[in-house]
Amino acid sequence: MSRPLVATYRLQFREGTGFAQAQDLVPYLGQLGASHLYASPIFAASAGSTHGYDVVDYNRFEPDLGGDGGFNQMSDALIRADLGLVLDFVPNHMGVSPRNSWWEDVLRWGRESWHAETFDISWDAEKILIPTLGKPYGEALESGDLAIVYDEERREIRFSASGYTLPVDPRTLSHVFAFVEHEERDRLVRRFSSAVPADGEELGERFAEHVADPAFLAALRKGIEAINADKAALHAFHEAQTWRLAWWRLAREKLSYRRFFEIADLIGVRQEMRRVFRESHQTIMRLARERRLDGIRIDHVDGVADPKGYLHELDQNFQSLRRDVFIHVEKILTGPERLRTSWNIAGTTGYEFIQAVANLFVDGRQEEAMTRAYQDFVGETEDLRAMIAEQKRAIFTHNLAGELSVLTTEALNVAERGLSTRDFGRDDLSRSIVEVATELPVYRTYVGVDGVPEKDVEVIDQAVARAQAGREVEAQEPVAFVGRLLKLAFEDGRDVTGALKFTRRFQQTTGAVMAKAVEDTVFYRYNRLIALNEVGGEPDHYGADTAAFHDQMLIRLEDQPDGLMALSTHDTKRGEDARARIYALSEAPEAWSEIVERAAEALKGFRVDLGNGRLSPDPATEWGFYQSLLGVLPADFDPADETAAAAIAKRLQAFAEKAVREAKRFTSWTAPAEDYEAALKSFVEAALSPAQSGSFLAAFWREVQPFVVAGALNSLAQTLIRLAAPGVPDIYQGTEFYDLSLVDPDNRRKVDFEARARAMANGEGVEQALAHWRDGEVKAKLTAAALKARRQAPTLFTTGKYLPLEVTGPMAQHVVAFARTDDEGRVAVAVAPRLAHELLGNKAERPMPDPDRWADTALRLPSQIAGARFENVLTLQEVRGAPSLLLRDLLADLPVALLLAD
Repeated sequence: MSRPLVATYRLQFREGTGFAQAQDLVPYLGQLGASHLYASPIFAASAGSTHGYDVVDYNRFEPDLGGDGGFNQMSDALIRADLGLVLDFVPNHMGVSPRNSWWEDVLRWGRESWHAETFDISWDAEKILIPTLGKPYGEALESGDLAIVYDEERREIRFSASGYTLPVDPRTLSHVFAFVEHEERDRLVRRFSSAVPADGEELGERFAEHVADPAFLAALRKGIEAINADKAALHAFHEAQTWRLAWWRLAREKLSYRRFFEIADLIGVRQEMRRVFRESHQTIMRLARERRLDGIRIDHVDGVADPKGYLHELDQNFQSLRRDVFIHVEKILTGPERLRTSWNIAGTTGYEFIQAVANLFVDGRQEEAMTRAYQDFVGETEDLRAMIAEQKRAIFTHNLAGELSVLTTEALNVAERGLSTRDFGRDDLSRSIVEVATELPVYRTYVGVDGVPEKDVEVIDQAVARAQAGREVEAQEPVAFVGRLLKLAFEDGRDVTGALKFTRRFQQTTGAVMAKAVEDTVFYRYNRLIALNEVGGEPDHYGADTAAFHDQMLIRLEDQPDGLMALSTHDTKRGEDARARIYALSEAPEAWSEIVERAAEALKGFRVDLGNGRLSPDPATEWGFYQSLLGVLPADFDPADETAAAAIAKRLQAFAEKAVREAKRFTSWTAPAEDYEAALKSFVEAALSPAQSGSFLAAFWREVQPFVVAGALNSLAQTLIRLAAPGVPDIYQGTEFYDLSLVDPDNRRKVDFEARARAMANGEGVEQALAHWRDGEVKAKLTAAALKARRQAPTLFTTGKYLPLEVTGPMAQHVVAFARTDDEGRVAVAVAPRLAHELLGNKAERPMPDPDRWADTALRLPSQIAGARFENVLTLQEVRGAPSLLLRDLLADLPVALLLAD
């Protein structure tokens, strides 16, 4: 590794941020203390992409960001500043776009294309389905939405569906040339009709020569007009292609290629093929060879057929270049699941760290009271696990019906060869697949050609047992057969091959089932405490004690000491500091319930009864809205500032629309309920408008101040923990100040880096910034001070030992403390408060407990570090080690402490 991992700084490219803007930020990143710029996808993507995950060319930098020249200049600036570069890479899928030359070649030549095996396409299907039409095919044809066009820029004939163009098989152009009155027509028919893919470049050159002739071009245009006017001829030309245009709604039921989740515009890539791997990683390897790449973050690693094999191939390629490029993966670990150490990577991007922090700051003692308050408000009892199971079934059978159909066919192909399984019906097998996936507690298993890992055998057996016990499928045998498929439990080679095909596709699908059902549905329905509804979160794991947190950190140290520790990402449901405020609600459910009741009463005139039992907003959405409102209001918000309130209202309206569409209860993306959504938007607007709701906003803001102050203390505490715990802090753009964002696209808004740079250069320390805590500068100062300490001893905070520290006294439950030590004698001690609302009380005006509040609460230092001479890097004060340190002294000037001793 060329540069020690101290901290990564995630930057979202596009939407006004290109390579030049990133280059300008290099001095600021160095000043903050980051060691690596962590870039969102920067390779060429579909036209108009706002995120870059729909990559169309793995070997070309996005021209709109600055292209090759812009990238090299940014890279040179990073190297001069001794900052590393981490790239977000998307191996699992590519954008289905006219800008994707590999995809274009497949559409043009079908199975004969060089890239026919690049994508995960079912060539057993009659055609490649292109589900882009806004209406059924016949209607689109008759209404003139379909047409043949001459593309002047490309100098080729293409097929257009309302402006979305597709390449055509050159051998079918005789359909068009038949309508062209020109002496070259017959020659063109003969030349193009006998073409093969190897002729592609020459055909293009010759056609370009023909259209350069004005007479031929005029005849061609006239011929195209004629065939477009002849619906039967136009249809015949369409039917001659290797692809078939279809109504977009057909995508969920009938597939000819593997999608990313349910997005038809993203096609699966077969990275398990070495040729595909080499072609898609050429530039990545070149950057590593040129020492322009220090790390890579693999997007959606669970989507590739064989994650372990892919990661091994990636590492081997880096090693062959004699480059130690660290690898992180986007991987969600659920429940007791741990990162597979056999992958031999640096770690995950850190969603499990968010979950550990959430449990530390949520008051589990008050769970029953919060549940009762929530259920009283919504008027029903909600069973989270039953809700998840129901939605997994719904997602698999409806949204991902095409994937289910493919899997059922693969299972039947194996079953029909066995005497004891040949009588299994398609319906029983299909429902068995759904039930096993529903009972799977993890995103996927990792069975492959290398065998069946023991931990996966246990997971599969338990899922099968639960599916059989659930009796959703009356016969036990088909469910057991699915388990056999997943464990490759066959003797005949053909059956093993069939089981491998089924299992690979099943494992690539269950992650989508889990994500769409849980993160993108249930997490927008179950609103008891929305801070727990986070990517990788489990909302029914409601708080944990410090011992559980220490256990999680010891696991991190063992499994992934170089793993990233995120608090916010481009995918989190809400910003880290919004969550920190909402954590505080868990400590006072009765007080929060009273605030909500008063808010509901104040806004009842804006709630709309739509009939048939439909309210907008419905109670669960309204309960969640008040939490979102608490989370999004800036700490220095002025309710009298109507401009600011209106801007926040727009953000909340967009969020509310997305939330209810994702919840899929009263509206959805595919079938929006306009009356429900309009009423909801009006409700949100009224809540933020004093002209409509009078004093509601001012009263609400006044009443929630104890939670705002407690939330700020939680923010500082979780920030310090992230900067000292085992792993590498990952700072999402702008979140060195308070991050009160909502889900994307709100969390991808442009960041005011100039203001941040000015604040960082004003000479204030952490203690001075605490005096004006509402502007968020104190969090940035804390971050910079801790990162400075990490730079002095980077491995101390990654691979250094982790020692949970004992806290004694009356306020012990309000503190989490731990030490980090290494073999060179260096020591760091982190002390952070928790359960801030109770600690501060209702009248606190700043996130700083009165030192006397700690009474005789003390931090116990073990003998091996008790004699050290420390510096508190946040206050620059000396702290003499002792067997016991009183918190009223240690936390007299700041609510958190980070002690460092060499």
